[in-house]
Amino acid sequence: MKTERRTALKGIFASIVGVMGIGLVSNSKSMASQSGATTNVPALDEAPLFSGNTKLGNLVFIAGKGAHVAPFTIAAHTDIVLKELEKELIKAGSSMEKVLKVTVYLNDIADYKGMNEVYKGRFGMTPPVRSTIAVAKGGVPGDSLVEMDCIAYI
Repeated sequence: MKTERRTALKGIFASIVGVMGIGLVSNSKSMASQSGATTNVPALDEAPLFSGNTKLGNLVFIAGKGAHVAPFTIAAHTDIVLKELEKELIKAGSSMEKVLKVTVYLNDIADYKGMNEVYKGRFGMTPPVRSTIAVAKGGVPGDSLVEMDCIAYI
């Protein structure tokens, strides 16, 4: 699993260098596959604000997922968010075991331990790298206590 992740990370860096090297950064949208339009994504004038996932080469980028329902406990919200990430990954042709990077946004840093209790083990025995951020004034959008996004390979 570690070897697959290293290979995928090398691919990421090669893709970035390749794209920048040929001057296609401004044209990267045409290289990306917009395959993840979801029904729960808010729309503005019939045009979605963002996709649930998008692909570039063998990478898939999953948009932030939150839990906007009761019960309002960090354990329940973390479980909901992780299940939503997994659904989006499967829809995109990937899995939790192929996640390279996760970003966690907590409404309250006091929930760090409770979030970790539910998070641990959900990505297999070789977890991805992760950043955890306590959101400043205003909190996570909606009523969610936690939001997560991730990058995986296919």
